[in-house]
Amino acid sequence: MSSASDSTDAAAKRERRVELLGTILLAVAAVATAWSTSESTRWRVEQTRASGKANTARTQSSEAFSRAGQLTQVDIATFVQWVDATVGGKPELARFYRERFRPEFKPAFNAWLARRPLTNPGAPLTPFAMPQYRVAEAVKSERLTAVAQVHSAAGDKDLQHADDYLLALVLFATSLFFAAIATKIRSLGQREVLLALGWVIFIGTAVWTLTLPVTLSV
Repeated sequence: MSSASDSTDAAAKRERRVELLGTILLAVAAVATAWSTSESTRWRVEQTRASGKANTARTQSSEAFSRAGQLTQVDIATFVQWVDATVGGKPELARFYRERFRPEFKPAFNAWLARRPLTNPGAPLTPFAMPQYRVAEAVKSERLTAVAQVHSAAGDKDLQHADDYLLALVLFATSLFFAAIATKIRSLGQREVLLALGWVIFIGTAVWTLTLPVTLSV
């Protein structure tokens, strides 16, 4: 009788332990699932914001690049007119065009002229080959391109974080499933196996999730 009673008590303790562990797993897995869902959504919002900033920077870079091209064409046109007037022996007309050079072009032109290009065969062919020639809009375009690349890279990382939390969501939901299905099975041994699988998946996923970055943005 004592042996049968001890066996019954042991089974009852196992039953209570299984119920307790199942209840705890249901609770913590539900919370973890909700947390993963929230983080995945927030990281996708961050990715959308980063992509928007990248697209804006690319658009502004393209606009600046177009303006740089237009300004360069202006520099080329006025320089060609100056060359024609100079070679044609029209100093007043040459001075007219020179006075209308854009401020950005003048340093390069003056540096080029100091090399005596009309008599020095080693001088650069045009002022546009001089290091002093810089168009601010072109520099701006390059800077905005770099900014776009930074935001694009950040967006890629945000998307990866969102995907990581989505995977965590699936794993937590799997552990939640094992906990729920265990309550429907009569065999105590099978319930213990299912709960053990659920807890292994939950703990492993929780440990991995702790290594992921967290965002509280909305």
